[in-house]
Amino acid sequence: MASSADVHVRICAQEIIKYDLEIKALIQDIRDCPGPQSALVELNAQVKEKFNKLRLRIQDLEQMAKEQDKESDRLAIQTETESQWKQMLSNQTAWRKANLACKLAIDNMEKDELLHGGENHNTRHRKATKENLVETSSNITESLMSISRMMSEQVKQSEDTIGTLATSSRTVQETNEEFKSMTGTIHLGRKLILKYNRRELTDKLLIFLALALFFATVLYILKKRLFPFI
Repeated sequence: MASSADVHVRICAQEIIKYDLEIKALIQDIRDCPGPQSALVELNAQVKEKFNKLRLRIQDLEQMAKEQDKESDRLAIQTETESQWKQMLSNQTAWRKANLACKLAIDNMEKDELLHGGENHNTRHRKATKENLVETSSNITESLMSISRMMSEQVKQSEDTIGTLATSSRTVQETNEEFKSMTGTIHLGRKLILKYNRRELTDKLLIFLALALFFATVLYILKKRLFPFI
């Protein structure tokens, strides 16, 4: 059975691969982006967010390498970390190139719009905008499907790791459920005790009032019979 440290290393590596694939898909979206500038800005914001998450996970993997007891494990994780750093730099280069290409295409389109004004151009622009929206939607769908396929392959490769993690999680969950059950029983017992204590106090008060009323009635009857003139 794999150790807990091995499981954490593999999970971290899987998340790095996931972010890498998502970044590649977003870079492709930038290459295909027809504009306007606001759409490009939104895509770049998403890429920056993914790069930040990727950088943190690679740093986590780097730290895990330092914590390994075996020299062979440490070297293997360090090698993987260096490979991921290089891959991230490659993605950043591709990102910059995609931005340049997209900005150039948008600038050319804006120049073309300036050169071809008028009502006919507005009609063509509206038609092109609709077509671009359809194409962008199609590209996004294809990118998501591509990411889904690649993630499916990664999931198949890591079934053993997930099985080990699931077994450990199941044990922890069962223990947690037992604690929850015990806690619920204790809370229920406490509520019942408080309820019975309140009920006991209420019963005592009702008995006291009943006795007081009884004695008051008896005294009133005695008074009327023994001292009717009062």
